[in-house]
Amino acid sequence: MSRKRLTERFPFLLPLRKWQRKLFFYTKMRFDGNIYAREQIKERLPFEVFRAVSPMINRNSGYDIKYQYNKAHNLKVAAGKLDRLIIKPGETFSFCLAVKNADRQTPYRDGLNLSGGKISGSYGGGLCQMSNVLYWLFLHSSLTVTERHGHSVEAFPPASESEVKGVDATVSEGWFDLKVKNNTDSVYQITLSFGGETMAACLRGERPEEWEYEIYNPSVEYFRRKERIMCRAEVNRRKRKGEGGWEEARMYQNICEIGYKLPENILSKIKGGKNE
Repeated sequence: MSRKRLTERFPFLLPLRKWQRKLFFYTKMRFDGNIYAREQIKERLPFEVFRAVSPMINRNSGYDIKYQYNKAHNLKVAAGKLDRLIIKPGETFSFCLAVKNADRQTPYRDGLNLSGGKISGSYGGGLCQMSNVLYWLFLHSSLTVTERHGHSVEAFPPASESEVKGVDATVSEGWFDLKVKNNTDSVYQITLSFGGETMAACLRGERPEEWEYEIYNPSVEYFRRKERIMCRAEVNRRKRKGEGGWEEARMYQNICEIGYKLPENILSKIKGGKNE
């Protein structure tokens, strides 16, 4: 039996623990030598680097639909601090720092959040959809990812079977952040817009992107680990300039637990496989 954390034995200490973690989190950033992107400008930079459209409402989540609409609200609140934010050469973008106090005037609502391996409604839940989308944009640019954390559990099925696995980015203020550094000599900009039940995110630049990028899974494997079903996905990226040849690069291996029922054809293979 695993030993319980102090905050699990004494829940009243949890707010103090969160305050402590946030204090250390931002204090460390003040002295880490990075210059963090903070400026939002009215103008949109002229060139589109990469664009992604993401549905905000998942009607197959298995949970009360109100949490989906609350998530959409939370995404719009956070977007107030992210839309038209620029990342200058030499600057670092921090998701947590960028959206810090976004709810000062308009409070977040309870959205679905994964905590302690369980899905529940919590204040500000659902913001990981924003960090997921931004990470996907950054992967299609010359920005350098310096911090990214995958979810320990993939809680909901993908919107499409062709969706690349292992390219999510969880954030938790005080614990996990998404960061990229602009090591180029060009300015980048995040823009966000909303229409109906979708969110459109775009990474723009002051000049055209030199490289074209593709992110893909050379392999995806499902397996058992004790009573859990896991997914191991290799994530690769390739790039090319103009009509030149592709340059291949292995990025990382992503391993997470699957928190939803897989199709029978996949489950049958897992049942016949070894338990790691």
